[in-house]
Amino acid sequence: MERRRFLTQAGAGAGIVAAPAVAGAQPAVSWRLASDFPKSLDTVFGAADIFTKRVAQLTNGRFVIRPFATGEIVPALQVLDAVQAGTVQCGHSASYYYYDKDATFAFDCAVPFGLTSRQHTAWYEHGGGRELTRAFFRDYHIVNFLGGNSGTQMGGWFRKEIRSAADLKGMKMRVAGFAGRVLERLGVVPQQLAGSDILAALDKGTLDAAEWVGPYDDEKLGLFRVAPLYYTPGWWEASASFSFYVNLKEWERLPKDYQAAVEAATYEAHVSMQAEYDVKNPAALGRLLQHGVKLRNYPKDVMDACYKATMAAMAEEAAKNARFRKVYEPWQRFRHDQNQWAAVAEAPMLNYLIRAGRG
Repeated sequence: MERRRFLTQAGAGAGIVAAPAVAGAQPAVSWRLASDFPKSLDTVFGAADIFTKRVAQLTNGRFVIRPFATGEIVPALQVLDAVQAGTVQCGHSASYYYYDKDATFAFDCAVPFGLTSRQHTAWYEHGGGRELTRAFFRDYHIVNFLGGNSGTQMGGWFRKEIRSAADLKGMKMRVAGFAGRVLERLGVVPQQLAGSDILAALDKGTLDAAEWVGPYDDEKLGLFRVAPLYYTPGWWEASASFSFYVNLKEWERLPKDYQAAVEAATYEAHVSMQAEYDVKNPAALGRLLQHGVKLRNYPKDVMDACYKATMAAMAEEAAKNARFRKVYEPWQRFRHDQNQWAAVAEAPMLNYLIRAGRG
């Protein structure tokens, strides 16, 4: 994309009034970015590549950020801690990985029956989400930025049919964060496993089911070989928003035009990831179906039971966690208004096109 055109568009979306002015006297800055993702997740890790390359381009090579995959310089699921401590200047992660520190982190990524990708971006950019999450992250000495989105995820791989909510009882399922807390209320035994360990656990029977992301990333794990039932939708992730973290002190030390470059580059990486998933997932799903994968919708009583359990879990957390409640209450109003609007225009249009295409 031609540079001036990109900066005009990205600036409008990210609240940037003007493009960064690159001056020869500006300092040379070198940062390290720690990712919570392996390079094999090329679409997710690719956002870090896009971000770091654009920052260098926008500053004429004066501001260089080197991206490192999970485990290379920071252990898995410790990126937030490393950025907070200043071990690295910035990171790329999914904030719900840090749910155990405070459930409020989930709003920066995904909560069950939450916002779609477009809704989350709207909430962050123009619905108060940036202000709410940045106030929360400031307590961890971090400035957060949008860093990509997977879109609505799939509902997981199962070894047996789920015909009712009763079939979930006693099931051992790989599922993370808030979703595990919800499913526990329905008798599921949630398990935390790295992606590389899921296939072996399903094959040995130590797992009955597992969720990951969506067709493109799931295909790589080969889960369809041992758990051929593929359920939808992933109600725990109507979308999953990834984030770039920047250490607060390092952010405040940056020249203003370098800060503007970071804002613009993170936004481009964010938009690019969602677009890439939208292209890659349909083709990957087609390949999975050719392998004999059986696509299933969760029965209505399962969805209803999960929704009821989610509302109870969120109300419970809001009652005891003031920081969670501060985000949850305005977020909940925003979600209500967005879904009311979607029901008027977009949902009927999309539903008609889907039915017409199948006719």
